[in-house]
Amino acid sequence: MSEKNKLRSDVMKSGPDRAPARAMLYATGLDEAAIKKPLVAVVHSWSDVSPCNLNLRDLAQHVAEGVRAAGGTPIEFNTIAVTDGIAMGTPGMRASLVSREVITDSIELAVDGHMLDAMVVLCGCDKTIPAAGMALARLNVPGVALYGGSINHGTLDGKSITIQQVFEAVGAHGAGKISDARLHEVESRACPGAGACGGQFTANTMAMMLMALGLTPLGFNDVAATDPKKKEVARRCGEVVMDALRAGRRPSDVLSMTSFRNAARIANATAGSTNAVLHLLAIANEAGVPLSLEDFEIASKTTPVIADLMPGGRYTAIEMTAAGGMVQVARELRAAGLLEDAPTMTGKTLFAEIDAAPPAPVGQQVVVPVNRAFKPRGGYSILYGNLAPEGCVLKLAGKGKLKFTGTARVFESEEDTFHAVQEGRIHAGDVVVIRNEGPAGGPGMREMLAVTAALVGRGLGDDVALITDGRFSGATHGFMVGHMAPEAARGGAIGLLRDGDRIVIDGERRVIETDADLEARRKNWQAPASKVTRGVLARYACSVGSASRGAVLEV
Repeated sequence: MSEKNKLRSDVMKSGPDRAPARAMLYATGLDEAAIKKPLVAVVHSWSDVSPCNLNLRDLAQHVAEGVRAAGGTPIEFNTIAVTDGIAMGTPGMRASLVSREVITDSIELAVDGHMLDAMVVLCGCDKTIPAAGMALARLNVPGVALYGGSINHGTLDGKSITIQQVFEAVGAHGAGKISDARLHEVESRACPGAGACGGQFTANTMAMMLMALGLTPLGFNDVAATDPKKKEVARRCGEVVMDALRAGRRPSDVLSMTSFRNAARIANATAGSTNAVLHLLAIANEAGVPLSLEDFEIASKTTPVIADLMPGGRYTAIEMTAAGGMVQVARELRAAGLLEDAPTMTGKTLFAEIDAAPPAPVGQQVVVPVNRAFKPRGGYSILYGNLAPEGCVLKLAGKGKLKFTGTARVFESEEDTFHAVQEGRIHAGDVVVIRNEGPAGGPGMREMLAVTAALVGRGLGDDVALITDGRFSGATHGFMVGHMAPEAARGGAIGLLRDGDRIVIDGERRVIETDADLEARRKNWQAPASKVTRGVLARYACSVGSASRGAVLEV
């Protein structure tokens, strides 16, 4: 190891003064030789509360083997996880986005607190994945991330199903379309084992983003949670991080506007979760890269959808992997001149990794060339107007329409809205407004999957629109607008709407507006009382910034 690449951990473990530290390391089972080697954090969000993170502790052992084989000493840490699929539709969902910041902070404290030399971050469900990217960018020590992998899809009536179909079945059940027995059958079949939600929802979208950014070797995150190959992929991550350490390769060497543009294009090409906007902005903030909402509009407008994936398409992540995975998406975008070459943490460029990957199976139907795209533009658009002067994200409808005009039905919380949907009080032509669910007002910017899936389950998915200062699950589909900024709790115009107001949502003109006299109403507006007055959620509400900047902590 050259002087330039002198180990960070030496300050903690080398010299006579550090004898107490070495004594404690001996107590953990390390010997003198192991202590002298590079100390590599193996951080994971293992939990047995859900399938999403269930395999991470096992994968950590294989990462550790790779680190040892390549000349390092692994140091294992655990961090938290909040499982969206379980918390969705409950007050517990307020903890989800907040956990992204807590996970990032905890990785920083563990790795910097022990002056470790490099790190591998194992992640599973939705917020653990962007947190891995944020931590790698913030600490800027040699490191890679590895997604634990997608869950296998369930099967019902000869068709693939995921957690998406369970949420939609709740809506169908509430409308009397299916029986108790049928609902139980759906919920019993959808999630057959370990892994994160199986469509192109937030977890699989963000797993692709880590590969697009160069923080995960290309193809590694495509390997499913229960695939025997996942253990070898984990071991390889241990070897890759040691190679990066020796070469002095850091996340700042790969995180650039180019890599973020690539990520935004891949998110659009796969009709991925709108949460990619929020999370890529947050990772870019940690990396010091000036990414903005407008960069996502450019990516969406110029990138067609070339992957036929749930929630709007036919196939699951497992089927996507069998068709060539993200490599095939990248290959087709590159062929059309829609992808740029960029370095990765492997030491190879993105294009070199694409060239080294095996070809896609002949006859696969999941990913198509750009000239045969499923849709001419990506899955979302960035809108502005008197209802969202700082911007918002429109998730385009399944049928590809770009405009909706309707009448406001205003609700002060997700729960109130869900009850209205289940009771049949929402009708075609309504614009459902859910406010006070933003980053500060929620607090925590809950996802609205329970509501949006219930609308789909009742057959209203293409006949109503929904706007919110909250956000959406990647499993959401329909004409939905989230991340309205400023949010209601910070004086945003969404807080001034009333039942009956006419709302225009126009993706062509990129406008969301109303002709209601908002300024007259503003004179009487008062900020709502905080829903939480103590603990981490209260602290978060005081310091979180706008969704238009990634909902990152700004104090």
